[in-house]
Amino acid sequence: MEQQYSSALLNRAVDEFAKLPGIGRKTAMRLVLHTLRIDADKVDGFCNALHTLRHEVKYCRTCHNISDTDVCQICSNPQRDASTICVVENIQDVMAVESTMQYKGLYHVLGGVISPMDGIGPGDLEIESLVDRVEAGGVKEVILALSSTMEGDTTNFYIYRKLMHHDDVELTVLARGLSINDELQYTDEVTLGRSLVNRVPFKG
Repeated sequence: MEQQYSSALLNRAVDEFAKLPGIGRKTAMRLVLHTLRIDADKVDGFCNALHTLRHEVKYCRTCHNISDTDVCQICSNPQRDASTICVVENIQDVMAVESTMQYKGLYHVLGGVISPMDGIGPGDLEIESLVDRVEAGGVKEVILALSSTMEGDTTNFYIYRKLMHHDDVELTVLARGLSINDELQYTDEVTLGRSLVNRVPFKG
């Protein structure tokens, strides 16, 4: 049975913080008590930032990364190599690849991987929009940078089948410096950077 506190307002705040991933009730209580100790204007700024983020954040119409505008800063940057697209599972993976400082191309965020056990099929992901980008021309390489899991490999193969007829587009995967079942966002920067630099042709 969950502990109840003397204040219903305190209890409600703890309940809400405890809904966050990785936050138990003890940690939630510490966070709530911290908000009571700091200036009210700082708490208001924190709440306003979350409210603005939730209601005003956009998703890039090109790559589906988070953005403040219709086209994200990466896609609109003329210094990026538009002929290379790095396909990743989620937004955290974009951040992971960017942290390596080894990649200067564009991205395509699928929004997940094919996983029949979880009811996720190709139609639930941004695969067709990737095909559209390739068919629009100008793309020379598609890097399949998905996690080295069964679901990631299945998604890699599906994308390969969709793009294999484009003879002028090279399909590559990260070098297997990554362990099997590793998720990209949890791979250290050095290992991920080396795997990206030493990527190899995808062999379906």
